[in-house]
Amino acid sequence: MKSIYIYGASGHGLVIADIAQSCGYEEIVYIDDGANPYPSFEEIKNNTEIPIALGVGSNGARKKLFEKIEEAGFAIATLIHPSAVISDNVTIGKGSVVMPGVVINTHSTVGKGAIINTASVIEHENTIGDFAHISPGVALAGNVTIGKLTHIGIGSSIIQGVTIGSGCMIGAGSVVIRSIESNRLCYGNPCKVIKELH
Repeated sequence: MKSIYIYGASGHGLVIADIAQSCGYEEIVYIDDGANPYPSFEEIKNNTEIPIALGVGSNGARKKLFEKIEEAGFAIATLIHPSAVISDNVTIGKGSVVMPGVVINTHSTVGKGAIINTASVIEHENTIGDFAHISPGVALAGNVTIGKLTHIGIGSSIIQGVTIGSGCMIGAGSVVIRSIESNRLCYGNPCKVIKELH
C-alpha cells in the first residue's frame, strides 16, 4: 500500500490529501502538532520510510516545516494533480504542489515548497521562488519572476517581464504592470505599493 503523511490537517491539508489520492496514495495519515486527534510529528518521526507532504498554506510556516522534515530524514513529496498541463521543459522543486487545472508552459521553473493553486496559468520562461504561493486563478504572462515566500492573491494578473521580489503580498484581483521590490504589500488595478513589510 502506498502511504503518505500530510503535515497539517486544516483546509489546505484536506486539499493536499485529495491531490495525494489522485496521485495514487492509498493510505493518507494527517499529522499535526496542535490539540487535535492526529498524531504529532514527534510520534511519527521514526517512520522515515513514509514521505511527507506539506499541508500548510502559510509560506513562512511551510518553509519551517520543510526544513524540520528534511532535517529528520524524511522524503518530502512533490504532488502534481493529473489534470495539470505541464510542459516537458518545466522544473518543479521538491515539496511543491500543483493543483487541478493548472497550466505551466515551457522553460518555467518552480522552486521548492511552492504552491501553484487551482486553475493558475504560468506562461513560458517564468521563475517562481521557493515557498511562494500562486493563488487560484492567477495568470502570469511570459518571463515573469516571483521571489521566494511571495504570495500572489487570487485572480491576479501579471504582465510579461515583471519581477516581484521576495516576501511580497499581492492582493486579490491585482493587475501588476511594473516590477515590485522585495517585502512590499501591494494591490489594485494597476497594482500599487501600499507599504513595506518587515
